[in-house]
Amino acid sequence: MSETAFHHDAPIGDKPIVEMKNIEKHFGPVIALNGVSFDVKPGECHCLLGDNGAGKSTFIKTMSGVHKPTAGEILFEGRQMNFASPRDAMEAGIATVYQDLAMIPLMSVTRNFWMGREPKKGLFIDFDKANSTTMAEMKKMGINLRSPDQAVGTLSGGERQTVAIARAVYFGAKVLILDEPTSALGVRQTSNVLATVDKVRKNGIGVVFITHNVRHAMAVGDRFTVLNRGKTLGTATRGDITPEELQDLMAGGQEMAQLEGSLGGTV
Repeated sequence: MSETAFHHDAPIGDKPIVEMKNIEKHFGPVIALNGVSFDVKPGECHCLLGDNGAGKSTFIKTMSGVHKPTAGEILFEGRQMNFASPRDAMEAGIATVYQDLAMIPLMSVTRNFWMGREPKKGLFIDFDKANSTTMAEMKKMGINLRSPDQAVGTLSGGERQTVAIARAVYFGAKVLILDEPTSALGVRQTSNVLATVDKVRKNGIGVVFITHNVRHAMAVGDRFTVLNRGKTLGTATRGDITPEELQDLMAGGQEMAQLEGSLGGTV
């Protein structure tokens, strides 16, 4: 399956789920984010691109409650939010899948899927429900497990990504943040993860896809925002920018005004 096969024409919501307005984040004298604005709508995949040191990690940690912004506003479904912790963001509906996936390799897929939120039958874990639900949710994402009892460590990197994504979706995520989900994967596993992203947004969930890989971004993205040294270089919609122009913008090879001119002012 080619990477370009994942773009869809499903409707995207009009109003953003999350809006980040003029976000600044300072660490002492270091300005990690400087006036960054970003939003994601229901059913949309909004890709956040930039090289190492661009500010991507700081930005998503600010969106997900790890960092408090020094200045700016975070709006969730139109309401101003002040997340005190990642738990606050999770309870609101923002789920983040980091590169390390926060999984325990020696534990089963079921235990990693539920992570302390297992269904109960009286005082005990209802393993029948936990196992059947895990298998069903993974099948929805295109993964047919041999057994829910198999250790997560026996899965491929792409399959582990899918477990983390399926877990977030099942527990009610409205926005799913994926931190470089394809960075350590081969071609086939990358295609599987991109296909999973496509399934997620077709369910009306907003996806924030962080990457430095233009090809992967173009495969699934509806909009693209590029960061450089903590500042926004520009935002473009699919169809208004080519992979080459997006790569040039990431690399700082073109001034924003030049790119605007080539796109008719749509960036």
